[in-house]
Amino acid sequence: MTRVVVTVMPKHGVLDPQGQAVHGALAHLGFTGVGDVRVGRRIEIDLDAADPAAEATRMCEDLLANQLIEDFTVEVDG
Repeated sequence: MTRVVVTVMPKHGVLDPQGQAVHGALAHLGFTGVGDVRVGRRIEIDLDAADPAAEATRMCEDLLANQLIEDFTVEVDG
């Protein structure tokens, strides 16, 4: 099995209400100097495939990411 890590993030320029909420909460807690906050998700998948990166990319294109508003990266973890 090969572990693949997929990171899905909102595209730049797309409204990120969760990131804005975190930014506001950090300011409310007294944290200063915080710029833009973006919130995404990390998905770890154990795959038994000849090309795990390609398989994970297909998964992202079909299900894991909404390519209209999200970008994704695929990293094969040794």
